Amino acid sequence: MAAIALGAACVCALILWALLKSGIAWRLATDIPNDRSLHVAPTPRVGGWGIVPVAVAATLILAPGLWAAALGTAFLAAISQIDDRRGLPARVRFAAHLLAVVGLVVLFPAAAPWWVLVILAFLMIWLVNLYNFMDGADGLAGGMALFGFAGYAAAALLSAHPLPELAWSATAISGAALGFLLFNFHPARIFLGDAGSISLGFLAGALGYWGWRGDVWPVWFPILVFAPFIADASITLARRLLRGERFWQAHREHYYQRMVRAGAGHARTALTWYVLMVAGIMLAIFALGQSAIVQSCVLAGWSVVLCVAGAVVDRRWRRFQSTLSDN
Repeated sequence: MAAIALGAACVCALILWALLKSGIAWRLATDIPNDRSLHVAPTPRVGGWGIVPVAVAATLILAPGLWAAALGTAFLAAISQIDDRRGLPARVRFAAHLLAVVGLVVLFPAAAPWWVLVILAFLMIWLVNLYNFMDGADGLAGGMALFGFAGYAAAALLSAHPLPELAWSATAISGAALGFLLFNFHPARIFLGDAGSISLGFLAGALGYWGWRGDVWPVWFPILVFAPFIADASITLARRLLRGERFWQAHREHYYQRMVRAGAGHARTALTWYVLMVAGIMLAIFALGQSAIVQSCVLAGWSVVLCVAGAVVDRRWRRFQSTLSDN
């Protein structure tokens, strides 16, 4: 497992280093700062060029049973790269997300009622998009991938119904995320871009679905693993909908964005999220072997923790806004 992670990290880092060193990274896709950005300098969006080839190749070699997830990832990366370069209508992007997710579920249906599969497909599509929403602060999305897929790998081996090939694929993705993080932690030299963030979101959903389908973990496990990401994006979206805002437009209202803007900075914000996510993953793995009552208590307790964390950020944000108004 360690060899898989290290190999994936080295290959991803080498690809990204070559893209930066040669200057090709700037020609592929560059993020130009605007009033919605957290960064101030133009930055290449080429993280996907390192992560996706490693994730797809490793999955096809180490976990051939997951070929649909690998091909879906490659398909979404290609569509997203076009979007990074030239821009695509929202309907085209959504159609691609829908095709990849529905294709996976149709090709590999689980033994569950159709309406359960529909709900899971919707959640997977949401995960694809929310990962893209959260790619805005140095080190954040890369760190979430590093720890999230490492959590998948550990659970796939420690489960009462272990699935080694799922663990190998998740380990390779986690390792690739580490290779990307070497260039993305503050001060970031590259960002994921849509090709990277959309692909990681799809892989998080696809591997989560595969583990549930194979009885490796309950349906709540992937949700708990990526709970900080899911909670931030979902609550922010709900607030914007309630205010009647155009939720699809770029903004700076996510909790992580408020933390950075209120003075925590990129590095401290990322490290805070790392601690929060690792704690949630450890709880999720602990709860796997427990009774349904214990699992329910863990889910409820962690939901409370996340709500309290959000309330703390909201309070500090209001104080920050008040200070700006006074000045």
